[in-house]
Amino acid sequence: MYLIKLDAIESTNDFLKHLHTQQTLPNYTVVWAANQTKGKGQMGANWETEPFKNLTFSILIKEVNIAKEKLFDLNKIVSLAVLEVLQDFKIQDISVKWPNDILSGNQKLGGILIENQWKISGEIHTVVGIGLNVNQRKFEQLPHATSLHLLTNKEYDLQFLLELIVQKVKETYEKYPLLKNELSKTYLEHLYKRNVPTVFENPSGHRFMGIIRDVLPNGKLWMELEDDQFQSFEIKEIKMLVNVSST
Repeated sequence: MYLIKLDAIESTNDFLKHLHTQQTLPNYTVVWAANQTKGKGQMGANWETEPFKNLTFSILIKEVNIAKEKLFDLNKIVSLAVLEVLQDFKIQDISVKWPNDILSGNQKLGGILIENQWKISGEIHTVVGIGLNVNQRKFEQLPHATSLHLLTNKEYDLQFLLELIVQKVKETYEKYPLLKNELSKTYLEHLYKRNVPTVFENPSGHRFMGIIRDVLPNGKLWMELEDDQFQSFEIKEIKMLVNVSST
């Protein structure tokens, strides 16, 4: 692992994407910021974090060997890698809120933002951004957030935890050709609110009841609606109305 450690940066994803265009970087290059001032989440939302208390980092994966129509499998790989590390630390009731928030119970523990770079040659390079609440004790502006410290009353070595996550992401990604079917099954088993009637809202403000049944290979949410109808939704088309802050 080639690690670039920064005291402060606006966005580790943006920094790593730019650096990758300027020079040749080793695969699995990691950019880690002790203080990320303009972190990004899904759909351009901000990722707020207390400096020097949490993990905000990005991983470069070069020449992704996943078919274009199944690129959401990268979300599954990274989400399950993070979950496996958390399980090793005995974090309870963890799940993935579609598409890639990490929860403990109904509280947000972390988030993932994957940004793909398409080359003229057809190659796909990916920057995986991960934010994880680790040693932060108060979330005054985020009442539904939590951290490893709040869950376990322990302090964690940030670099040790980062190295564990990066190694697990690398291992899971490189096993993907052999584990793709099992990966999807495990992801669904850890999918938040799957098979549970839940209220959703579309961009026009219309609310409706739906039941998450699956996530399609392209990453769309497959839901059962009223009258036994089924429909797929992209991330911009739907919002789950539960007491969880979304990225």
